[in-house]
Amino acid sequence: MADKQATREAYGQVLLELGEKYDNLVVMDADLSGSTKTGVFKKAFPDRFFNMGIAEQDLMGAAAGLASSGKIVCASTFAMFAAGRAFEVIRNSIGYTHLNVKICATHAGITVGPDGASHQTFEDLALMRTIPGMTVLNPSDGNSAKELIRQAVAFDGPCYIRLGRASVPQFYGEAPDIKIGKGNLLREGKDVTIVATGILVSSAMEAAESLKAEGIDARVIDIHTLKPIDEDILVRAAEETGAVVTAEEHSVIGGLGSAVAEVLSAKAPVKMGFVGQLDTFGESGEPNELLAKYHMTAADITAKVKEVLGK
Repeated sequence: MADKQATREAYGQVLLELGEKYDNLVVMDADLSGSTKTGVFKKAFPDRFFNMGIAEQDLMGAAAGLASSGKIVCASTFAMFAAGRAFEVIRNSIGYTHLNVKICATHAGITVGPDGASHQTFEDLALMRTIPGMTVLNPSDGNSAKELIRQAVAFDGPCYIRLGRASVPQFYGEAPDIKIGKGNLLREGKDVTIVATGILVSSAMEAAESLKAEGIDARVIDIHTLKPIDEDILVRAAEETGAVVTAEEHSVIGGLGSAVAEVLSAKAPVKMGFVGQLDTFGESGEPNELLAKYHMTAADITAKVKEVLGK
């Protein structure tokens, strides 16, 4: 893995490219364009950028209105306020009407760090998964974020894209082989499968290396699309390895772990373990210290795999 980049930085970069390609692309923000990185689009395309102020419900309602008039809309704010404060508007004005709005929510998870519990959302993937017809994406690095955003803007319909504040390793190359709705097999293995999403994908690969040194052969899958989830890759992995551990920077309630368990309980029941936020709020601190305190590191994934395998 080479350089590091925050997925919010990648979002700002790809918006410039997409602004050139789609003259009907509009970007909206809730007075956070410096943090969400939509400011770069504002500078290049000022007539297609709208700062709605600290009014997230108005932001999503206006996004729905613009989408109903034929615009492609990327609506951005912090994940806590996009998925949380504006949920009802997203559900009724964007989801129910199946409008072409891409909710590009930044600063998700514990790695918001010093902003503390009020800004650390562990519920957003769960909330967005429940909205009928909503595509839900959680890229693991900058390069995959750019490609998934390109694909999201290219299709007609609502989409939630989870983006982070902290810089993370660039795991994928500049032209990643990645497709919405299809999980990526990153590493073969026969003893256990680690299914990861978002920034914990690189941690899952690190854990797989540690496990190899202990004689455990771990398969690693990146589920960047939580909805629609790739059932085939999950069922195959469960049947071939017999045990699954999920890893996410999100609550284990309603997120990736729940989504995978929903599939496997019906189609390929196996023993499972879950790494993620364990039904608790976070606190202010440095991102790496918080990941360690709340047990979302490569070492925690390694320990959970050994627990599931009884080793």
